[in-house]
Amino acid sequence: MTYHPKSDFMSVMIERGFLADCTDYQGLDEAFAKGVVPAYIGYDATAKSLHVGHLLNIMMLRWLQKTGHKPITLMGGGTTKVGDPSFRADERPLLTSEQIDDNISGMKQVFAKYLDYGDGAKDALMLNNAEWLDNLNYLEFLRDIGRHFSVNRMLSFESVKSRLDREQSLSFLEFNYMILQAYDFLELNRRYGCLLQMGGSDQWGNIVNGIDLTRRVLDHEIYGLTSPLLTTSDGKKMGKSQGGAIWLNADMLSPYEFWQFWRNTTDADTGRFLKLYTELPVDECERLGALEGSEINAAKIILANEVTTLLHGAEAAKAAEATAREVFEKGGAGDDLPTCKLEATDFIVENDNRDFNKILQENPEALFISAARLFVKSGLAKSGKDAKRLIAENGARVNDELITDHALIFTASELQNRKTKLSAGKKRHALVTLEN
Repeated sequence: MTYHPKSDFMSVMIERGFLADCTDYQGLDEAFAKGVVPAYIGYDATAKSLHVGHLLNIMMLRWLQKTGHKPITLMGGGTTKVGDPSFRADERPLLTSEQIDDNISGMKQVFAKYLDYGDGAKDALMLNNAEWLDNLNYLEFLRDIGRHFSVNRMLSFESVKSRLDREQSLSFLEFNYMILQAYDFLELNRRYGCLLQMGGSDQWGNIVNGIDLTRRVLDHEIYGLTSPLLTTSDGKKMGKSQGGAIWLNADMLSPYEFWQFWRNTTDADTGRFLKLYTELPVDECERLGALEGSEINAAKIILANEVTTLLHGAEAAKAAEATAREVFEKGGAGDDLPTCKLEATDFIVENDNRDFNKILQENPEALFISAARLFVKSGLAKSGKDAKRLIAENGARVNDELITDHALIFTASELQNRKTKLSAGKKRHALVTLEN
């Protein structure tokens, strides 16, 4: 990057590592320097929560507002009904309107933690593209919008081309997605004066389509800016862990587990993640990221605390750090660990009497559960096979005692009315409880 920006926002994007590409660096920079720039990022409602993979672009919107501009979070109530085919091997499952609305309700919880919404010039807007997409007249849309799109050009975009090159089916429904996203940008510019669409670098083709369509229909100059698609230093996709997606909603992933994800950052990624996911000064991020040996662990704790504070609040971050110290330094159970509440029906009974709750009350010794099943129930293993492998490789502990037999039996009386700590390796822990 040789361009030296004048605006605060573009300076932040470049200095902190958010910027992958831009349609017109100088033109966008000048627009930011002139006044308030409304900019948007779109989010399709494919799950009840956003995940860590979305966090980089949420931070971009936060910096946009902090530098004096107007963020727009566009919920894809309309486009989710089609599904973005970009770089996917297969078609997304179609969701009902009720499922989409339910997912949007869950996703909205996160944005309020990072952005200030309201009616002011720099206040964030929450919009839903179903507002203009749901009532489109198909023939009018084809005549007024579809005529501006070349199928030859659409086929040349890498997101589509890679799917076709693998001879994987691309439905006509999915093929329309890029037209609808382009139309979103047009409508946002027409209705709200939106000048910029941001997104991951996999959205480049869709963003360029929106810019081209808006120029053709409205003759307005607008811009696109993309962020890098992040992978960790060991080549893994950002936001994935052994337990699955790192969700941002507390009811889908506890603040402790979220904190622990960041605490487990590799040494090589620490400085980069501090710049992207916290608001610490760049010089301090670089200083912390350059620490070596045991000192880098202090930087990782700062990273975990800063990121968790932004999402879940300072108290949650303090509690998570305290739990981690209790578990890792003192060998304790840690009350803030993710907890699985066992039911009587999770156990096996030796006789034919199937009144599990009655047996639990009268003879808890008659109910039992295997070590492998305990690890599956706790979420530390994905399946019985996964649990057996964990145990065979000496990676499983119960109350800090090594477990070597996957068929080891625990009776209900051993687990009843107490917290039992399970550990998978050195970094993943959970509690299981059984109450009367």
